[in-house]
Amino acid sequence: MTAARNEPPVVLRRLLPAAGELTADELVEELRPWEMAGPQRPHVAVNMVHTCDGRAAVHGRTGPISSLADRQLFHALRTRVDAVMVGAGTLRVERYGRMVPDAARREQRRHAGLEADPLAIVVSGSLDLASDLPLLQDRASRVVIITAAQHSLQGVHAQVEYVRCAPVDLAGALAQLRRAHGVRAILCEGGPHLNAALLAQELIDELFLTTVPVLAGAAGALSIMDGAPLQAPLGLSLRWMVEHEGEIFARYAIGPARQPRPQPA
Repeated sequence: MTAARNEPPVVLRRLLPAAGELTADELVEELRPWEMAGPQRPHVAVNMVHTCDGRAAVHGRTGPISSLADRQLFHALRTRVDAVMVGAGTLRVERYGRMVPDAARREQRRHAGLEADPLAIVVSGSLDLASDLPLLQDRASRVVIITAAQHSLQGVHAQVEYVRCAPVDLAGALAQLRRAHGVRAILCEGGPHLNAALLAQELIDELFLTTVPVLAGAAGALSIMDGAPLQAPLGLSLRWMVEHEGEIFARYAIGPARQPRPQPA
């Protein structure tokens, strides 16, 4: 998702917990996810966009369902975490580059007591990644790749390290990131298969979800947690909700399994 440059801040209408107007940067100022991390693993939040019929992309890309307001919140959230996590498929399709390309946002991170650039975490079981991906060619980027492969990428200019586990062990990898790299808070940007794997292992603490007022139908791809093998639906606790031109931006805490409604006698 391309950074919005020289674009005026969108004013969002806060619906909950208290009515008001504010920008994406003002909205995220309250977030201190590093204080919510436990000793064993980082605090993990997932940030996704979807259509009203539950599709996370159109023809494989998020661009057709994204907006200026969504992009501004997307980049604002990156200023409040130690690391940004992404699956290999999303990295390839969206052509990720430097996680915080804007100097003003890097200064926001410093002001919050964070490193200027977040650590980039890539999950790629087979390490089937082209070395010419913009993120891997960016000399300012620090990248940790979680993989089952034993080989290393050649011709990259980013600072790349590996967490190797066969098969890929997300819980173990997160514990290692917490212990060896001091990662306290991660923002996961998908895709749906990575989200599902994290959810199945109870590794997601929060969900930031943008709902855009469109229907994708057959042009839509997977849902945001596609194929997550849950035994029962998980409850969500709404923390805040804002709106702009029909788009809804919500922050949820992941809760315990929902209890089924009692059946009428």
